[in-house]
Amino acid sequence: MTCKVCVVYHSGYGHTQRVAESVVNGVNSVADTDCKLISANELDDGSPLWDELDSADAIIFGTPTYMGNVSADMKKFMDASSGRWMEMKWADKLAAGFTNSASQNGDKQNTLVTLATFAAQHGMVWINLNQAPGNNHSGGSVEDVNRLGASLGAMAQSNADEGPDTSPLQSDLKTADLLGERVAKCALRWQL
Repeated sequence: MTCKVCVVYHSGYGHTQRVAESVVNGVNSVADTDCKLISANELDDGSPLWDELDSADAIIFGTPTYMGNVSADMKKFMDASSGRWMEMKWADKLAAGFTNSASQNGDKQNTLVTLATFAAQHGMVWINLNQAPGNNHSGGSVEDVNRLGASLGAMAQSNADEGPDTSPLQSDLKTADLLGERVAKCALRWQL
């Protein structure tokens, strides 16, 4: 039985979209999974893409961290999902999250907590990153997977003066790929 995963993201300048695409690659690396990439901006009232989310086994949320939290466009999507919350349409689906900011820290943890809380309000089951922190010892480097040391979800960092063609680093994209792979494997195990 094929497992369906959706990645819903917002990207202001293209950096977070690159992270989202890496998450999709990770999902698609697992046999018997199908992944759909959806921009939060496409989810207007009445959009058939809402049905895609309703029928998914797992939803992975991604957003840039702006001013220490999710972007306004991502928050708009979250608020627009309240009808689904009223009916608990996403209850028991798996959820995970990722974020990107220009700063090394940028309060990205707060963004992931917001996404996890959002998923919990929908009755979803949160899947963490499950990767040891990288770049936290003298032999470490920025090329390490999970170089930013996240546990709750995947974090990426993109220099403010670089476009999405060069930033974020490949190590951050690999971390995102591993998050997608983990969610896909968990979703296959979660199927009844």
